[in-house]
Amino acid sequence: MRRFARENALCAVLAAAGSVAMGWLGLYGYAWNDYDNEARPAFEALIHGHLEVFLRVAPAYGGSLVERAPFALLPGIWGGGGLALYRSVAAPCLLAAAALGVYLVARMRREGRTTLARAVALGVCVANPITLRALEVGHPEEILGASLCVAAVLLAAADRPLWAGLALGLAIANKEWALLAAGPVLLALPSQRRGACALVAALCAGAILAPLALISSGSFSTGTTAAASASTAIFQPWQLWWFLGSHAGSVHGLYGALKPGYRTGPAWVGSITHPVVVIAGLAVALAVWLRVGRQWGSFRARASEREALLALALVLLLRCVLDSWDTEYYALPFVLALLAWEVTGDTERPPVIALVCTVLVWWSFQWLPAHAGADTQAALYLAWSLPLAAWMGLRLAGWQPRRSALRGAARAPQETTVSSLGRLVNTS
Repeated sequence: MRRFARENALCAVLAAAGSVAMGWLGLYGYAWNDYDNEARPAFEALIHGHLEVFLRVAPAYGGSLVERAPFALLPGIWGGGGLALYRSVAAPCLLAAAALGVYLVARMRREGRTTLARAVALGVCVANPITLRALEVGHPEEILGASLCVAAVLLAAADRPLWAGLALGLAIANKEWALLAAGPVLLALPSQRRGACALVAALCAGAILAPLALISSGSFSTGTTAAASASTAIFQPWQLWWFLGSHAGSVHGLYGALKPGYRTGPAWVGSITHPVVVIAGLAVALAVWLRVGRQWGSFRARASEREALLALALVLLLRCVLDSWDTEYYALPFVLALLAWEVTGDTERPPVIALVCTVLVWWSFQWLPAHAGADTQAALYLAWSLPLAAWMGLRLAGWQPRRSALRGAARAPQETTVSSLGRLVNTS
């Protein structure tokens, strides 16, 4: 343990510095963002000792508020105000990403990866523009959920079912989209340990969500129901269903701002998008399970660590593409899962795929809206996200790039035989 701490002390300091920088840049104020509208009333009730009010007014992701509740009490030590509370409850989310980054970098160091590769991995994990945007709009819980899902798969691959179940349960309680991680987590475990992992995850999530569910008149119950059956009120350009919408009539944002070029989604889209996301997650998990079973001749076989991480990245990307609510911070979980998949491979290059995806997300959601119409934004978003999803699906199905195949063939030993004169004859 001391050796691990000594070897990774500099990385931990850099990760902490990156987290502080993200917090300083993104947590400058909460006026008019989602924290102000959704989470602030509950946290303020908690710090004033009104526990029942805290549970009653918690939003649909109230489980995340319960998990971060101890951090809400910290500003009271020094008499901090509303801004201190806002920053304090975001701290555990940034710390979770920092811890994941330190672990990944430590693993890369053991495998002899270059300093550049480790620096890129830490930067993508700790300090990227998607994280910054999640903080600005008041959704730091997305960072926490992403880190917990990736950690759950890594723990499962390391044969730690109880810890994997704990991480998965915390992620599900944090935000319900983490249910998509259940398939990859369970597939990464030996079949005889999957039940224990699932039980721990269910108990953990249930213990956190039970107090919220008991307050049935609160916004938690109604918000959860609304999230499960989305309405067409939110219809963003960055998703698969965009071109099925209509330009008839004007579209206004949350505070009445006109959205030029936006479409109104069909009535039926709102009722199917979230169920389709769940079905897609189940389909990916089933396909991986069948492939691994055929490969090893037993459907009790487990997926490899990289297969489980790539499956997690794919289902989280499909969540973005298939959800009509899709927004920038939705992409953070799939980027972190893709980063973990890259750094656990045997390649010596930096994790350029996760880095490029980060840039593409920033370009699609930040730069492009100021330079192109909504239809163009939708077309260009699908132009990179759908091929990426197809490539990930092909990799899960067993396809390997030609360059990797040739490199593997070059390393393979050549077959030889002995002629009748006793000489070696190359048969390759």
